[in-house]
Amino acid sequence: MAENIHRALDVDSHALRIVHRINELGSITAAARSLGYSQPAVSQHLKRLEARLGLPLVAKAGRGVRLTEAGRILARHAATVTQALDAAAGELSDLAGLRSGRVTLAAFPSASATVIPTLLRGLSQRHPGVQLNYLEAEPPEAVRAVRDQAADLAITFSYTGDQADPHRQSAQGLTVVPLWRDEMLVVVPREHPLAGQDRIDLALLAGEPWIGGCPRCRAHLLDLAARSAFTPSISYETDNVVAVFGMVAAGLGVALVPALAIAASPLPAGIVARPTASGDFRTIHLVGTEGAESIPAVAATIRAIGEIDAAPWSLVEAGRAPMPHTPVAAHAR
Repeated sequence: MAENIHRALDVDSHALRIVHRINELGSITAAARSLGYSQPAVSQHLKRLEARLGLPLVAKAGRGVRLTEAGRILARHAATVTQALDAAAGELSDLAGLRSGRVTLAAFPSASATVIPTLLRGLSQRHPGVQLNYLEAEPPEAVRAVRDQAADLAITFSYTGDQADPHRQSAQGLTVVPLWRDEMLVVVPREHPLAGQDRIDLALLAGEPWIGGCPRCRAHLLDLAARSAFTPSISYETDNVVAVFGMVAAGLGVALVPALAIAASPLPAGIVARPTASGDFRTIHLVGTEGAESIPAVAATIRAIGEIDAAPWSLVEAGRAPMPHTPVAAHAR
């Protein structure tokens, strides 16, 4: 019996990928769609492997399916096996001149209008055979996509001075490389008494109504305000930075936004942006799994990201020191 199982697993990497996707997506149809197979082909793969193993791998569960204990064992090991196979295939592709390959990248919204188009253009010019798929997601979801193998790489951000910043915990066990520093800016109406200052001390805005951005941006505002011994009165909350600017222009409050958000959505007339007196910033990171750079298409994407000139968006290159207790990819640049 054990010998039959070893022989079955030696010859069916396709089935391993299928079992892994069924475990992720909960149905044979969804697994087939994500892998580019037909549903009958996936069912046949499973039946052949079950016959060779002598063990059932899936069982019906309502309208979908669930993995049996044997299926869960395969799914647990499938990620490691398929990553090793992808790395081997990638090295062979590299020998052929990197004429093929597919990379999925996740990044947050303000990067979508700035970093990502530049990356897509540069990568397509240098490696036209590499297909880069893009997934827009805020950092927690982007990190989760890398961990779940729904994305190969993620561009994320963190407020490293915040006590409750979730990025350090969520990215544990992944490779995290700091790319750029993104300065935080206070946005006020042009007629505001502090609008003429080169830098604005947040403590001077303690009595102002505030417009909060995304949940992590609001948390950062609260953390910065606490350091200045006040609690901001957040009158409005929106993830839409254009809406934030419109509210400031209407005199409804002041806001704190990163420079990249202004690069993605320029300020309308009637408002100005000034750095904080404390020189506050967020750090933009590249996140991937350890060893992901051994896959040539991923390595090419990492190199392309490292070569981006971010100065037009007012980003400053970050130091290459890793986050605490986090390994750094050797080929990040």
